[in-house]
Amino acid sequence: MSSLFENTRLAALDLPNRLVMAPMTRNRAAADGTPGELMATYYAQRASAGLIIAEGTTPSAVGQTYANIPALYDASHVAGWRLVTGAVREAGGRMFLQLQHGGRIGHPDNSGLTPLAPSAVVLPDTVHTAGGARPAVVPREMTVGDIATTVADFAESARKAVEAGFSGVEIHGANGYLLHQFLGRGTNRRTDAYGGSVGNRIRFLLEVVEAVADAIGPDRVGVRISPGITVNGMAEGDTEDIYRELVPALARHGLAYLHVVFADPDDALFREVRRAWPGTLIANPVLGWGGPLPEDGGRAAAERLLAAGAELISLGRSFLANPDLVERLRAGAPLNRPREDGTFYGGGSDGYTDYPVRAGESDRGVLAPAAA
Repeated sequence: MSSLFENTRLAALDLPNRLVMAPMTRNRAAADGTPGELMATYYAQRASAGLIIAEGTTPSAVGQTYANIPALYDASHVAGWRLVTGAVREAGGRMFLQLQHGGRIGHPDNSGLTPLAPSAVVLPDTVHTAGGARPAVVPREMTVGDIATTVADFAESARKAVEAGFSGVEIHGANGYLLHQFLGRGTNRRTDAYGGSVGNRIRFLLEVVEAVADAIGPDRVGVRISPGITVNGMAEGDTEDIYRELVPALARHGLAYLHVVFADPDDALFREVRRAWPGTLIANPVLGWGGPLPEDGGRAAAERLLAAGAELISLGRSFLANPDLVERLRAGAPLNRPREDGTFYGGGSDGYTDYPVRAGESDRGVLAPAAA
């Protein structure tokens, strides 16, 4: 039996396997960011994952990225997320929530506000809004006061996440969103204590981590990083120097985990991160970004990363298309293919809660069994 399916432990959580459902934006929240019954069904269907990390959720109105993403900064958001965590818990699952501030990846058509960023450097792309793709707007450079407010927003949102029933939160420091924007020389052109040197550019992320850990306890906090990733117009410039300083600084906080995006066991920097990180490492394998998933849904890549020292493996599209992914991988059964029909981002149940489970398999009562 593969170690993918072994019981393990993450901080205070007992996990039935080493497979993590990665956070994936699906744009199914209400316009005000409140999760509803459909989201509860979607996550409960996938509760056999060792851990679910719920999709990127904004800790403030100005942090909103796209239309219909979830939020967590008022009482209605807490109530909506409690509906989701309750459904997952009833189905036997465990959940963290990813907190994601978009920074320059936002639009007034979504939030009613001008996006904030480390510097007034526009995203070289469009932004998804309810009215379609819109050219990105020039963000407003954050003041030191804005930075302090944002740190406090993350901490308060983390408290609300625990109130809503999550076991912890993941701080999104990856994929070109606000915290990652501070790390990169291409997006951070500041000359104050938050710009210039690597030590200054990692300062904001470390302040967020410290505030969130103080708010809910370090064993409830994970961080996601994406060394060298150029999505969303990112240009780190000095990638090796950033993560050689950042990872040991994060390690001093005694966090639940570090989550590395697009991890490659043959990459020297990944191996260096593994050596520098003393705790649980979640690795998200490279599975042909922008192309079709491998037939095995990433199992071979997962096994390689476990052999390279990762404790947990996060998969995205494979969980999206297979509510019973753990059972299918354990049995070596064929997998559903993700639908390339525009249902990834937004809509209703189509392409969201209607992916079939294997004939004869129980899916915890939220879908009728169907043939693959």
